[in-house]
Amino acid sequence: MMQIQPAVAIVILNWNGKKYLEEFLPFLFTTTYPRYRVIVADNGSSDDSLSFLQETYPSIEIIRLDDNYGFAKGYNMALKQVEADYYILLNSDVKVTAGWIEPMISLLGQDQQIAACQPKLLSYHQPAYFEYAGGAGGWLDHYGYPFAMGRVFDICEADTGQYNQPRAIFWASGAALCVRASVFHEAGGFDDYFFAHQEEIDLCWRIQLLGYKIYSCPSSVVYHVGGGTLPKGNSLKTYLNFRNNNIMIYKNMYGWRKWYVLTARALLDTVSAFKSLLKGDRGFFAAVFRAHLSFIKWIWTDRKKSVFPKNKKAPLQGYLRKNIAWAYFIQGKKKFSELVCEK
Repeated sequence: MMQIQPAVAIVILNWNGKKYLEEFLPFLFTTTYPRYRVIVADNGSSDDSLSFLQETYPSIEIIRLDDNYGFAKGYNMALKQVEADYYILLNSDVKVTAGWIEPMISLLGQDQQIAACQPKLLSYHQPAYFEYAGGAGGWLDHYGYPFAMGRVFDICEADTGQYNQPRAIFWASGAALCVRASVFHEAGGFDDYFFAHQEEIDLCWRIQLLGYKIYSCPSSVVYHVGGGTLPKGNSLKTYLNFRNNNIMIYKNMYGWRKWYVLTARALLDTVSAFKSLLKGDRGFFAAVFRAHLSFIKWIWTDRKKSVFPKNKKAPLQGYLRKNIAWAYFIQGKKKFSELVCEK
């Protein structure tokens, strides 16, 4: 008897992204996996994205949201309406390859404790290089700095096959995240309060604290444009990254270590902000300062709006007990392989 393949829902969150839908949806429909459907959740777009979809791709299901709820709440609202075995959350600016789904479903099927995975993310504009948003799989350092196999801070490595083995990681990129639907909801979904940026790291942290694993799946390959909604250097992007990173640390770390890390990060962020101010970048300085004020406000008045883990003491994979800022800026270690020395 032929085994029925798990049902996969590919869900694209769209906000005024017609140009990306036009460019990348044709590649999505070359997908060879036999049991998938495509859903576009629209975050209150004001362009003609929806009319384009209805005229050009009538088979695509559309979930209409009445406002721009951001990545986190937008996906939460949409996924409550989607039934599937697996969700694949896919950015609209991602070019997929024909057989990109099968390796991820096979990996998750081999071990029920693997709750989520990501493909290898390469740069759409520089296909020989890893892409910033997740590379070959995300890690986290002792001070809450996210980095990835193939990307440390702003340095993206060339892909020479150095990360071609599937392995446990800390977080999977939200640009192309394959996750068991049941575990997504068990973990509480994304934290609505985050709006956008680092919400997938927070989710993967909570999933690990439930006892599951996150994996890289490099035999699946996609190409990501990146920065389509909020480009690099955007003040709102800076604000959200710094605010959400502090909230994530507060929520998921425990005991004295949490307060030690938050204190260290306040000092490190202050140094970074003043360094930028001395270079004439007032926008970065103001965004970091505003982010820390918002974090303090969240502690005092908004904590109940966030999703907290049920347990904070489970072992974590893809966690580096070092400070990558020191290693990167002082010791000159620019590659993942230089930071993570493995036998």
